Amino acid sequence: MARVGALTAVGAAGAAAAVGLGVVTGALPLDLGVGRRTRPLGPQTVDIAAPREVVFEVIAQPYLGRATRATREKVSVLERGGDMVLAAHHTPVAGGRLTATTVETVRFTRPERVDFRLVRGPVPAVTESFELTEHGPGPGTRLVYTGELGTDLWALGDWWGSVVTPRWEATVAASLAAVRHEAERRAAAGPGR
Repeated sequence: MARVGALTAVGAAGAAAAVGLGVVTGALPLDLGVGRRTRPLGPQTVDIAAPREVVFEVIAQPYLGRATRATREKVSVLERGGDMVLAAHHTPVAGGRLTATTVETVRFTRPERVDFRLVRGPVPAVTESFELTEHGPGPGTRLVYTGELGTDLWALGDWWGSVVTPRWEATVAASLAAVRHEAERRAAAGPGR
């Protein structure tokens, strides 16, 4: 009888670990719609020394254009429409030992806005936007990131949101820095980029 109890405990622990791993990596999305709590993401603001159209092109290229090899490791376009794509985003987690995959719709309003809506990931709901405004002096762009992250199950979801949010925002900050670097590089290279 003790052996059955031990096997049951081991099985339950294994199942809990598998569920936890599935939630962290986005492989097991849980959207229960019960006890939904939301929290803001951002704002994060980046001033970029490049024209707004160039910044928009840099953001849109992995989705609408020809992606570089490095970008293909991070973004996979699953379906493409006129002004919207369905894309999988791959992000290393747990010190690079695991990869979290989120699936999001990405909608483009040229040249001033890009909107993201989570379809599958480690939390049930995320909406985000990149707003691009002209910012001077000279040809410059202000990129403002804002969003909202939602979790379920009241206090438990609130705790999970406090774990996910800093990592989510750090990933966005790294993306914004990469956009700034590439847009400024293209702007400095001139019209023939």
